Amino acid sequence: MSQIRAFLAIDLDDDLKPKINKIIREFKKTDARIKYVDLVNLHLTLKFFGEIDTEGLNLLEDAISNVLGEFDSFNIKIKGCGAFPNNNRINVIWVGIDEDSIIRDMHDKLDKEFVRLGLDKDRKFSTHLTIGRMKSAKNKNKVKSTIEEFSDVEIGEMEVTKVSLKKSTLTPAGPIYEDLKIFEL
Repeated sequence: MSQIRAFLAIDLDDDLKPKINKIIREFKKTDARIKYVDLVNLHLTLKFFGEIDTEGLNLLEDAISNVLGEFDSFNIKIKGCGAFPNNNRINVIWVGIDEDSIIRDMHDKLDKEFVRLGLDKDRKFSTHLTIGRMKSAKNKNKVKSTIEEFSDVEIGEMEVTKVSLKKSTLTPAGPIYEDLKIFEL
């Protein structure tokens, strides 16, 4: 039985990536130890599955397809910047999603189906796009100031027209993502 590392995601529109790259460049000026997400990989994770059996992939795809069949395409606003767990203890730097009720509804319905299939329920879901991970506390105050500077930044709007089931292959150079199946809304 083979396994793959997989997750379900909404990819960021290419025309918004230069605006996020400007924010990343500002964080790079802090000279902090941050591992940045490659622009090509920017996405909003709806569910991280971890290692899953490829034999059960059809069941998973059917469940996703059934739930997403209830949804039409919709618009979201990419806005704001913050950190997990918080601005004083920075592990993850993210940009946010404004007006995210449709995404939350989508996540909750998907998660209910995934639990029915025997997968773990998400403890807490937060709509965000990870842009970097802090590797040490070096220059934390500069990073905190940059987060605060961009806390209300307006990045732009995008239409969500599809959701992708992705395979993630970890490499020393960073993860490589491959679409296994794309679900049109």
